[in-house]
Amino acid sequence: MTLVKKKYNISVEATLEVIGGKWKCVILCHLTHGKKRTTELKQLMPAITQKMLTQQLRELESDGIINRISYNQVPPKVEYELSEYGESLKDILDSLCNWGEQHIIKQYGDKHAMLEDSILNK
Repeated sequence: MTLVKKKYNISVEATLEVIGGKWKCVILCHLTHGKKRTTELKQLMPAITQKMLTQQLRELESDGIINRISYNQVPPKVEYELSEYGESLKDILDSLCNWGEQHIIKQYGDKHAMLEDSILNK
């Protein structure tokens, strides 16, 4: 890995460079509940395109946040999981979820009316 000499104005920029954007935190939250195949992630996030999902997974893998596990079988099977380094993001992800829940309650009152029925929203 070649490190490009770069300066950040504030350290949160480095965090957002790795997990920023619309989908990466959502993917990571799903992976905190265990290994997932690409098709499972796509079902859990129906609004994401396959191209975007693939791109985000590749970037997270490249940054060492997730592991791609390829099984040598027919048909091919690939799973993704949080890497040990990615596990260090769990507290941040939990905090983001908790803040989002409080924001939904503040803005809309009933969180259940605003959140999809999902294991992440229990």
